[in-house]
Amino acid sequence: MRVTSTRLAILEVVREGQHLDADDVALAVRARIGHVTLQAVYEALGAFTTAGLLRKIDIGPGPARYESRVGDNHHHLVCRRCGTVQDVDCAVGHAPCLDPAARHGYAIDEAEVTFWGLCADCQ
Repeated sequence: MRVTSTRLAILEVVREGQHLDADDVALAVRARIGHVTLQAVYEALGAFTTAGLLRKIDIGPGPARYESRVGDNHHHLVCRRCGTVQDVDCAVGHAPCLDPAARHGYAIDEAEVTFWGLCADCQ
């Protein structure tokens, strides 16, 4: 992967942020280095995700979010009202944390769990 100032800024913004979407990343990158297109941000986020440097999380309706915590199969808490997302370690046991009732021949290596509710500020 080619290293550019834009890509470095994108990676730094995601590492410093909390579950940012592409628009949030673009705004923060523009504040750091000036002009960057949303397309460039999406392309870099996709490349970083494919390379295993970032994780893309799809949390229901709305845009995908990105985080730099990869490889540990953690889960997320999402506030139904304000949309805040927090990391939470696995519910029980070792990765993949949960065992399905039937495996249907799959060799399972990951489980995605999203816990929904109201954060402390919204309660």
